[in-house]
Amino acid sequence: MSDPEARSAATAAAPRTAPLRVGLIGYGLAGSVFHAPLIAATDGLLLDTVSTRSPERQAQARAEHPQVRTVASAEEVLDRAAAGALDLIVLASPNKTHVPLATAALEAGAAVVVDKPLAATAAEAEQLAALADRRGLLLSVFQNRRWDNDFRTVRQLLADGALGEVRRFESRFERWRPQPKGGWRESGDPAELGGLLYDLGSHLVDQALTLFGPAVSVYAEADVRRPGAEADDDTFLAVTHAGGVRSHLWVSATAAQLGPRFRVLGSRAGYVKYGLDPQEAALRAGRRPGTDGDAWGVEPESAWGRLGAVGTPPATAGGESPQTGAGQPVPTLPGAYPAYYAAIARALREGGAPPVTATEAAAALRVLEAARRSATEGRVVGLDRSAALG
Repeated sequence: MSDPEARSAATAAAPRTAPLRVGLIGYGLAGSVFHAPLIAATDGLLLDTVSTRSPERQAQARAEHPQVRTVASAEEVLDRAAAGALDLIVLASPNKTHVPLATAALEAGAAVVVDKPLAATAAEAEQLAALADRRGLLLSVFQNRRWDNDFRTVRQLLADGALGEVRRFESRFERWRPQPKGGWRESGDPAELGGLLYDLGSHLVDQALTLFGPAVSVYAEADVRRPGAEADDDTFLAVTHAGGVRSHLWVSATAAQLGPRFRVLGSRAGYVKYGLDPQEAALRAGRRPGTDGDAWGVEPESAWGRLGAVGTPPATAGGESPQTGAGQPVPTLPGAYPAYYAAIARALREGGAPPVTATEAAAALRVLEAARRSATEGRVVGLDRSAALG
């Protein structure tokens, strides 16, 4: 399989003038593990300011990025943008702050990147998109899982026609966390947008729509399984796409045995892949893009998925599963998280659409809203076909 994206994923287009100055709001998991390291690794971007109320996190930010300015409030970042001292504001703050802070950042004249989910509703996402258009500013959503190694591989297999006509797509983010961790991500307060549907579900829905196009109906089951949990921690979505593909999506914190990350079934062959992309673990461990040569995002051959059909070589006796040797191993393309901010830098320098648009985020939010309604009402929820088809 060809891999032109991976060759340039680690760097943005060469800067023509001074670096674009970035203000990062929030330095929890999303800000410290994902956004700050990827921004710092991108040519043409400069991590200028980080805001967090925690003195400990301020100290952490300065230790990890010695040149950075730290402030205690989002308002100080917005003031710097309004004064022309920042070019891009990145929101890695709690979900309930995304809409008000994105609105304020756009009104301050800055381009904006928002961690997923962009908003609670598609209507709010569309309002933000309209504001960005009126101001002539970039607005993008950080859907880094489009650059997971396994998702990139599935996308390439589809482009190559290796599966034939795809009929069913299965995707999972499953974990075994029998004890709730607490915090706003697991809060039952609707304003917090906690729970797995809007957290990991945002990634799975975005991936399914990216691969197979708009959805026309949604069925969902959302449960709160763990004692003391307040928000959904075991959720399933069945999405029917306008083109006929059916996507089955699982997000769970209660899976004592993990299913395959992907199972894609087509008219010619199927592809099954276990395990997670290695980039998050590398970032959590303190590794950074550009420090490992060509090794960033690469996984060992033992983790590769397999492509084939039952009874086709090199299947073993009873080898219907990749775990028992069915199908051919498929080299996994390297994960490429740096490609997101490289594309942001290019869009800011050269114009054009960002790598993930607010309109795409609104389409995913329509599915998430329908899923929440389906789970509450116990029925399939149809989506407006004309809206789905654009």
